[in-house]
Amino acid sequence: MSVNEGAGKSGFVNNLGKVYALYTLGFLVFFGLMAIGEKMGMSAKAIGIGFLLFTIAIYAIIGWLSRTMEVSAYYVAGREVPAVYNGMATAADWMSGASFVALAGGVYFGGYPYLGFIVGWTGGYVLVNSLLAPYLRKFGCYTVPDFIGTRYGGNLARFVAVVVLVVASFTYVTAQINATGTIASRALGIPFNVGVWLGLLGIFICSMLGGMRGVTWTQVAQYIVLIIAYLVPIIWMSNRHGLGIIPQFSYGPAVQRIAELEAQYGLNPPLEAIKGVSVLTTPQDAPAGHAWGMVSLAICMMAGTASLPHILMRYFTTPSVKSARRSVGWSLLFIFLLYFSAPALATLTKLQLLDPTYAHSVIGKAFEEVSNLEWVKNWSAVGMLAVVDQNGDGIVQLNEFFMRPDIVVLATPEIAGLPYVISGLVAAGGLAAAMSTADGLLLAIANALSHDLYYKIIDPQADTRRRLIVARVLLIIIGAAAAFIAMQQLTGILGAVAWAFDFACSGLFFPLVLGVWWKRANGAGAVAGMAGGFLVGSWYLYMVYTGAMAPWWGIDHIRFGIIGMPVSLVLTVVVSLLTPAPSKEIQDMVDETRIPSGGTILEQTH
Repeated sequence: MSVNEGAGKSGFVNNLGKVYALYTLGFLVFFGLMAIGEKMGMSAKAIGIGFLLFTIAIYAIIGWLSRTMEVSAYYVAGREVPAVYNGMATAADWMSGASFVALAGGVYFGGYPYLGFIVGWTGGYVLVNSLLAPYLRKFGCYTVPDFIGTRYGGNLARFVAVVVLVVASFTYVTAQINATGTIASRALGIPFNVGVWLGLLGIFICSMLGGMRGVTWTQVAQYIVLIIAYLVPIIWMSNRHGLGIIPQFSYGPAVQRIAELEAQYGLNPPLEAIKGVSVLTTPQDAPAGHAWGMVSLAICMMAGTASLPHILMRYFTTPSVKSARRSVGWSLLFIFLLYFSAPALATLTKLQLLDPTYAHSVIGKAFEEVSNLEWVKNWSAVGMLAVVDQNGDGIVQLNEFFMRPDIVVLATPEIAGLPYVISGLVAAGGLAAAMSTADGLLLAIANALSHDLYYKIIDPQADTRRRLIVARVLLIIIGAAAAFIAMQQLTGILGAVAWAFDFACSGLFFPLVLGVWWKRANGAGAVAGMAGGFLVGSWYLYMVYTGAMAPWWGIDHIRFGIIGMPVSLVLTVVVSLLTPAPSKEIQDMVDETRIPSGGTILEQTH
């Protein structure tokens, strides 16, 4: 019997505290055993493999126990996920490869401009809580296109919402599979392209059998792993450097020391003649640091947060509107723990590399000594790091050590000379972050296609079994396509994630918000707003990214939502006012949606 099957809320759900306490204890015991194994001579590769296999096995077991053929359980986890656990699942859904793997690397190389991502991604939950999540839960839909199709009427609005959802979520999921490939390639010592497919296999195990139910309980487990894995090396390094065990409040002296060392070493541009090295010196898609650049990036990330279907879907799983609102608060707390720590991690890692008083520093050391470090050789072997003696003096200068931003977090334990068991822990955490988000994204795409496209538009007579089979087949096809695209490495992890947020806010933000807060918005306006904002934003991305057009007002390709959103708003409002108002039934339904109390508006029979 699967989790919750036949037991109802009185069974598994009421014992969640005990279940996850035992899971956390078991994970810590496994960590302790790996540490003992390292002391006894276990190889680094064996430790890395052990962490990845153990955590993926746990996720697979949860996915298997959560298997279901119930429509409500598959799409919305039976609407019985308590607020605190939904907050953890949402945080795991949110803590993607970009947040865990790439964000601190961006701060490491680019400094404060990357805080635009943190401000936008965190602030977006204020929009989610105040404008959308409780009201979508009150509405009672299964998917975001389900809300659009029902609120605005007709299959055209539903279809356009599906298209925007698929493009945004597919772009996002390629970044997560990219992250799983990066982690697996290093931990297992295999090529990146092979790591991509192994990561995808783990994602399928978590999401295929149990749908949203399986993904929810897996994501709670993944959050526990990823937050432990993120905080342990930060606390360890901070304590070693005399900054205490809460470095988030005390790393100011480290920032000052880094500034002194950078001025002392100097930073010259690398020689372009050295093939394959110059691309490693700066992070891809670095945000601008000036005021408008920061503000526009934060706006796109905030509106994108409130538009991404895999996030909004999480609030369809709570028992009530009140629980949906509370779970947003819990989500913010759990997300804050990582985002508040990312700048500290980047700072401590950079100090570790630069400060010659530390035994494991790199800059200023002999080139031969650095090149022969085991971790340098391992990361160089998978194309993520390079050390090049450009001036021939035999000493590693600041501009002769090149590392891709996407590996800063993963390499930090080795850079700091921590026991390799910490590296295995961080790899497991990064994999958990990427897999948890990929689970949610693939499920959002497959559910929208199976429920809103196949069932609502193509075959309304399809029975439950056929609908869920279609969802699972689509999951495999979409995941395979995303893995293939991820193998091409068309952009950095952060760049791909920024595009996803821009696609989502260009097409969905204002039709969703106006669908809740403006009764006069109608189907024609929503279709015009979604299609117009999405197409204009996509056109701007293509023109700027390919160099066919200079950016307008300094808006580069990672901020094209600033172009798409105003178009979407104007078209939605103008076309709605120029066409007949929605029926009284729809307008009454919108009024009812905004009342916090009362039952779900849609009695879900589909």
